[in-house]
Amino acid sequence: MTHIMPEHQNDAVAIEALLERAFGKARHRKTVQKMRKAFLPSEGLAFVMTDDFDTVIGTIRLWDIEGENGARTLLLGPVAVANEYRGQGLGDALIRHSLAQAQKLGHKGVILVGDASYYGRFGFTRDLTLQMKLPGPVDEACFLGLELVEGGLKDVTALLNITGTLRPKAQPKRKAA
Repeated sequence: MTHIMPEHQNDAVAIEALLERAFGKARHRKTVQKMRKAFLPSEGLAFVMTDDFDTVIGTIRLWDIEGENGARTLLLGPVAVANEYRGQGLGDALIRHSLAQAQKLGHKGVILVGDASYYGRFGFTRDLTLQMKLPGPVDEACFLGLELVEGGLKDVTALLNITGTLRPKAQPKRKAA
């Protein structure tokens, strides 16, 4: 049995290990990863999936994002499931859960950079992001959007940037006497 719950700061090491196995080091060179690097996920929209042994086997995060015109939306990603649990619909469950929570919190839309054939089943389309641009190279065919309410992305245009809470800087370690 699996459980979806809010991400906790104690999950950070397990999440990073899961993402490293799922995407490798190349993920750090991607535009959306560079955008997310300095920020925390949107409040209430970062989740982990655990097994019965409380092991993190999945993760999903959404991030606050804003267009140059001030219109806001969310950026989904990354979503990952441990290799040994893939093919069981757990990624689908994480995505559906996070989208439902985003809608419940009053968000109007979500964008992502991902496989159109996979994310299309949730309603993501390229048509909704044609007036948007990210601050770096992305495969345009993978730049997708989903409206959580009708017209939820119509005002989100131009260059998009992450907003929200900055990630706290690591404090220097103290030396023992």
